[in-house]
Amino acid sequence: MSKDIQIEYSKYIESDAAFNRLYPTDMQLLAKRHWTPIHITELAVEFLASKGSRILDIGSGVGKFCLAGACYALDAQFVGVEQRKYLIDHAQKAQRTLGIHNASFINANFTQLNLREFDHFYFFNSFEENIDLGDRIDESIGYSSSLYQYYTRYLYVGLHRMPKRTKIATYHYFGEMPKGYDLVDSYSNGDLNFWEKK
Repeated sequence: MSKDIQIEYSKYIESDAAFNRLYPTDMQLLAKRHWTPIHITELAVEFLASKGSRILDIGSGVGKFCLAGACYALDAQFVGVEQRKYLIDHAQKAQRTLGIHNASFINANFTQLNLREFDHFYFFNSFEENIDLGDRIDESIGYSSSLYQYYTRYLYVGLHRMPKRTKIATYHYFGEMPKGYDLVDSYSNGDLNFWEKK
């Protein structure tokens, strides 16, 4: 990160409290459970980002990972996909406040995307909402254990089809990874894991 950029964004990425103030109070109340902590973002970006790489955040919520990640790695592109339009709206408003140009957001179900259009992935277990009643952001989308199984399988197959050197950082996800993905590193007592396809 250049010195000028570091000064420009430092007040936001110095702490979760500082970054979360980009969002309304009702969104801030969801932060601890649903949005990626700044220190986790910094570690994940160090692993995932390289010049020109396109990183997809699956279930990006209010865009905190993508926007904070974009502050850390200006030469990488961060894309968030999120089903809820109002969360995309919050992400884009925060993006305008920051003046970030290397992040974008797609209002869609991740199964509508071609995963091969991306180089690497970040996944903070957004599927968990389908099987944990206490983990739901709202009731605006459908939930079921069959959806959890479908999404998990879709991600597994999609990652399997990715080329060698594909990386994925998983946070609070302990599902099976496709054959060929090696665990490169692990942090936060095993909650944050880095995988690369060899």
